[in-house]
Amino acid sequence: MLNRYLLVVAVLIASCSSKPNNQNNSMANSSEFITSESGVGVKAPDAKKVSHVTEIHGYKLEDPYFWMRLSDEQKEADTPDEQTADVIDYLNRENDYKDKVLAPTVAFQEKLYDEIVGRIVKDDESVPVKYRGYWYYSRYEEGNEYAFNCRKKESMDTEEEIMLNGPKLAKGHSYFSIGGTSVSPNNELLVYGVDTVSRRQYSLYFKNLSTGKLYKDVIPETTGGAVWANDNKTVFYTKKDPQTLRSFRVYKHVLGTNVSEDVLVFEEADETFYVGVSKSKSQEYIMISSSSTLSTETRYIRADEPESEFKVVIPREADHEYGVSHYGDHFFLHTNKGAKNFKLVKAPVGDCSEANWEDVIPHRDDVLLEGTDFFSSHLVLSEREEGLTNIRIIKWDGSEDYYLEFNDPAYMAFTGSNPDYDSDKLRFGYTSLTTPFTTYEHGFADRAHTQLKQQKVLGGEFDPANYVSERIMVEARDGAKVPVSIVYRKGTEMNGENPLLLYAYGSYGSSMDPGFSSTRLSLLDRGFVYAMAHIRGGSEMGRHWYEDGKLFNKMNTFTDFIDCGEALVDKGYTSPDHMYAMGGSAGGLLMGAVMNLAPDLFNGVLAAVPFVDVINTMLDETIPLTTFEFDEWGNPKEKDYFDYIMTYSPYDNVEAKNYPHTLITTGYWDSQVQYWEPAKWIAKLRDEKTDDNVLIMYCNMETGHGGASGRFARYKEVAMEYAFMFMLEGIDE
Repeated sequence: MLNRYLLVVAVLIASCSSKPNNQNNSMANSSEFITSESGVGVKAPDAKKVSHVTEIHGYKLEDPYFWMRLSDEQKEADTPDEQTADVIDYLNRENDYKDKVLAPTVAFQEKLYDEIVGRIVKDDESVPVKYRGYWYYSRYEEGNEYAFNCRKKESMDTEEEIMLNGPKLAKGHSYFSIGGTSVSPNNELLVYGVDTVSRRQYSLYFKNLSTGKLYKDVIPETTGGAVWANDNKTVFYTKKDPQTLRSFRVYKHVLGTNVSEDVLVFEEADETFYVGVSKSKSQEYIMISSSSTLSTETRYIRADEPESEFKVVIPREADHEYGVSHYGDHFFLHTNKGAKNFKLVKAPVGDCSEANWEDVIPHRDDVLLEGTDFFSSHLVLSEREEGLTNIRIIKWDGSEDYYLEFNDPAYMAFTGSNPDYDSDKLRFGYTSLTTPFTTYEHGFADRAHTQLKQQKVLGGEFDPANYVSERIMVEARDGAKVPVSIVYRKGTEMNGENPLLLYAYGSYGSSMDPGFSSTRLSLLDRGFVYAMAHIRGGSEMGRHWYEDGKLFNKMNTFTDFIDCGEALVDKGYTSPDHMYAMGGSAGGLLMGAVMNLAPDLFNGVLAAVPFVDVINTMLDETIPLTTFEFDEWGNPKEKDYFDYIMTYSPYDNVEAKNYPHTLITTGYWDSQVQYWEPAKWIAKLRDEKTDDNVLIMYCNMETGHGGASGRFARYKEVAMEYAFMFMLEGIDE
């Protein structure tokens, strides 16, 4: 599902080697001037104000920074108009201010960047996956930011075919991303998507894998992928509304015909739904799914009959979510109908009405059924219990039913790429806070695990035994038990003086699992504790965990995070003088809300592409994602939702008080959280805040929601974020 789904300084008044002061005692007078190393004063940007009033439910909402919003047409125009020029000038001034504030850390940022990328294998290669007689994989060559997508026929000892040369294709583009790739059933043709703007609008290209030649067929403004029918010439793809970027139409294209002649096979009229197209693992069916936050509808045709009419599996209804898989003569439905944590049922392909449902995996109150994978001999389930993921394997004849065993206190286990329906092995992945990402094959016959690959950490210094992973349960203010995953370097004394970074997301039912990060070692090795709070709004503890953190229960997300932070202080992991909070996108909303609710709990906050202007965004149905997020936040055109959102919307609750040191990041081309939200937010924070703490923003003028597109370029921003915290901690090496 799309959703809104990652030292400071300027100059320390205190010596870089000293301990930081309390956040309310300024390190630098950031509200007016930051003193650079050269002693020259640097004034914070001053955003102009233009009166703009929104009248709703008897309120008059004044928004003097509404002018910062630009249309796509304005942003893409060859010659900027006056408003566009003003916006770009303001964003450039913010970037310039950030550069000057962080000038003393430039050398340290370069050191951190080199350290981070120095742990990464430069000529890395993915684990090959076999499908229809070919081994598929991607690989990097040292010195390149982009991958080669490759395959070999029958054996990895045969000659390599480079399907897509990422470095060559990306040349000349400041941003480059390959979307979905799909090979035709006869293995001869490739369709793939390319985005060079960072707004997730892809053009589809077709390539003959035998000759290497591209077809003239180019399809613009798609979601990035396409599905082949079994005739090796027909593809189905989805297109977006050019304004809202809602995926709302499914087209059929026949290779070699004019794109203007493509047939519209389905249009989603409900603006709260978006569409996708896929193919069953059995390769027998093509399916169109219409989805909103809380409702699903699926249509299907036989992949051998691309000219046929799509039929509905089960008509949509409110609060019914289901997914469809095919096995034998049945469709298997992963459904929440009468099953909050989902169940698995099967029904004959021709009639999936509820009267024909037969339970395969019944509903359980304490186990969330997250997903399924079908093999000719076995059914594989992805489950979640007490916040931890499990993989369950069942033989179709009922003779076997068992779980894979994992030992870390906090970990992530997941099924990998398993396209071969008849395989006798399951590919799965495993990682923990101390265990690098590892790919295994599990044999159904002997239940043996074979390690295929483990992420290498270069540098010769990493040893999992040097790090400690913990999992604690924090009692929230209403009695709910919130899991927190923690990692730190062995020998770190829990004396309440450790710097600690607390991360969370808490929206859309997305579960944040504790996985390994070689990048994070740069924090841990300098004395940081890292903690991940599995707060309500995700699904870590089951579907109720999500429902208890959305709509009129959204405040639980924020108070859970605060309660977890306070518990970490009480247990001696850190103190408010040394604790930092981080979240991105909807997690940036979390950051903004927490800054308003508990500003004294954190010394610093890192808010990445933050969704902070909830009221204005949710009132505007032309903005991407707004219409099908009403089930997540509520529609503020309805007074009850308006009143509730106003209690937490970060932008609307900024007031005159002290705020933590803050670093905000955004992207000018972001289609999910538009740049103007954080830009308006920082301007209002500067207006209202009463402290001298550092407040800076970095707007990448060439990227969108996901940041830089290259393999290593993104770590420049990570180095900046780490340097921000290290400077606040007086760490300079």
